[in-house]
Amino acid sequence: MSVPTATSNLATDLSTASVSDALDSLGLPGSLHGIGALRQGQRTVGPVFTVTYELVDDTGGTVGDFLDDVPAGAVILIDNAGRTDCTVWGGIMSQTAHERGIAGTVIHGTCRDVAVATTAGYPIWSVSRFMRTGKDRVRVAAVQTSVTIGGVLIHPGDILVADDDGAVVVPAARWDEAADIARRIDRVEDAIVEAVRGGATLAEARALHGYHSLQTWKDAS
Repeated sequence: MSVPTATSNLATDLSTASVSDALDSLGLPGSLHGIGALRQGQRTVGPVFTVTYELVDDTGGTVGDFLDDVPAGAVILIDNAGRTDCTVWGGIMSQTAHERGIAGTVIHGTCRDVAVATTAGYPIWSVSRFMRTGKDRVRVAAVQTSVTIGGVLIHPGDILVADDDGAVVVPAARWDEAADIARRIDRVEDAIVEAVRGGATLAEARALHGYHSLQTWKDAS
């Protein structure tokens, strides 16, 4: 299954907090618990390119050749079962991905060569960082298949948003709906701040703009 490159309708200004709240209002999971930014100030949004790792056996296996198949604008999402005892992403991959216009890498596992990624300006989110190689320990088991991370089912081509607060994934078919709700949430929160600046109490401002039910799930049925 191919992944389209990021298009102009992907809202690069939306925060993970607003998108997560929008998913709550839709009754959808999406926030990837335990995965954080490698360094502050990173942002990305794009369609997911999934990679799944597994333990090696006597037949061996590769750890990073899938990178040749990732299109520009995609966000690589690696599922290494949350393992933190060996890396699945390093300096060669960060530099290659940056050169090819890949939008970023999110790892349910660990990465290394932090200084290289930082110098290249390549954005990474992971569970942790650790220097020990994954070669001869893990291998690529599948590419572009569905993965489940922290109870969130993710399909290739779903939209991933990541920033300083972490990473969240939206089903591709619900992206426009979720983005519209996220924008409304941002407008309401801005209005609350303006009301407080104008002299209202926080309680008054929140009540006026319906803050406490803003992200509450509304069952459309």
